[in-house]
Amino acid sequence: MPLTYVSTRGDAAELGFADVLLAGLATDGGLYCPTEIPPLPTITADMPYPEAATAILAPYVAGSFDEVELGAIVEEAYGVFGHPDVCPVVELEDGQYLLDLTRGPTLAFKDIALQVVARLLDAELARRQERVTVLGATSGDTGSAAINALAGRENIEVVILHPHDRVSAVQRRQMTTVTAANVHNLAVAGTFDDCQDLVKGAFADAEFRAEVGLAAVNSINWARVMCQIVYFVTAARAVRPNGEPVSFSVPTGNFGNVLSGWYAKRMGLAVDRLVVASNRNDVLTRFFETGTLETRTVEPSLSPSMDIQISSNFERLLWEASGRDSAAVAELMVELRSAGRVTVPDSWYRTVLDEFDGERLDDAGTVAEVASTYAATSCLVDPHTAVGLEAARRSPAATPMITLATADPAKFPDAVESAVGFHPELPAHLHDLFELPERFDKIDNDQAEVAAAIRKIRR
Repeated sequence: MPLTYVSTRGDAAELGFADVLLAGLATDGGLYCPTEIPPLPTITADMPYPEAATAILAPYVAGSFDEVELGAIVEEAYGVFGHPDVCPVVELEDGQYLLDLTRGPTLAFKDIALQVVARLLDAELARRQERVTVLGATSGDTGSAAINALAGRENIEVVILHPHDRVSAVQRRQMTTVTAANVHNLAVAGTFDDCQDLVKGAFADAEFRAEVGLAAVNSINWARVMCQIVYFVTAARAVRPNGEPVSFSVPTGNFGNVLSGWYAKRMGLAVDRLVVASNRNDVLTRFFETGTLETRTVEPSLSPSMDIQISSNFERLLWEASGRDSAAVAELMVELRSAGRVTVPDSWYRTVLDEFDGERLDDAGTVAEVASTYAATSCLVDPHTAVGLEAARRSPAATPMITLATADPAKFPDAVESAVGFHPELPAHLHDLFELPERFDKIDNDQAEVAAAIRKIRR
């Protein structure tokens, strides 16, 4: 029987994959998770990335996409990447590796899932003869990756909310210079968390959701998390072909990326530690130290894609750590939202600590890490990756450590230049990015304004 999906909060319909793909957020405000986690298929170090992806993803989409259809989608999606391995691994120093996730069209790890998700959406909408409005929030990279993947698709309107003046100029322009008629950018007077709340609020309004046909591409959508499982597996095989354990350090904001590594481990990948690397917005690091989730004011940093205090995907991990106690998770998330602070049961906390470590790095440390990595290895990394590298070095893990490089340094030129003394150049296909006109609307942090903008688009 094909896998089905249930909400972390237990009060939404159990759905098949295609319905979860289109729904994004569950109607009860929870996040969809698979009822079972399938075993890892045989993946070898020399297997082409699209072949590995098809094998790993097939059980998750069964009943909605057959393996031939999935394989064609995956092959096409990864044909736009700038490296034959799609996600190559390089050794920086003894026992320390870098998983390069920056070879997609918008130079960030979000491309790897979204190029597949866009094509899955397109195929399913064509099959149903339906049209949707994809609504997403971005701290910088999701928006540009979603826009690139979805621009020009006739059954999809794309509306992306970004925090005004809180993303890098390159990130913003990758969104706002796209001319496709189905692409719409809204700059919100607020933080990424505000943008994310506006998206969740829109999905929570059942009448509005149905009226405009909302669909999600943020990592609240299971399909995003699912697609990211693949590169944890291929990276582990590249470093340890015989299947011995490895560890991963993951620059983390919304928790979706590192959660994919946890699902890879649950499928059977030999993973020792998962290191959650945070910047000064260290809500997750504080949780690993205390067992308490406490939201504070978001502080701008040199790694803006991690400037988050509400890590949505952490709810999926808590649900798993609770033994899938949906009622308890729902109660806890309501308390966090109302009080801004919640302590999880000790048994949940100990379950999480068995597999995860949390580290933090401030801006000064980030600049120092970019500089020292370049001096020692001639490898230029962006500020988010730098946070991951320093966290990896602090980890007590005895296995080889793989740090995820999540964005090209050219997306954050000012921070990188402050560390190494020169401006990283954009690749050729983005050479005119700063010459193109921008197109976006500024709005207040207001649910009614978002709804009005979307209704105007859908007219």
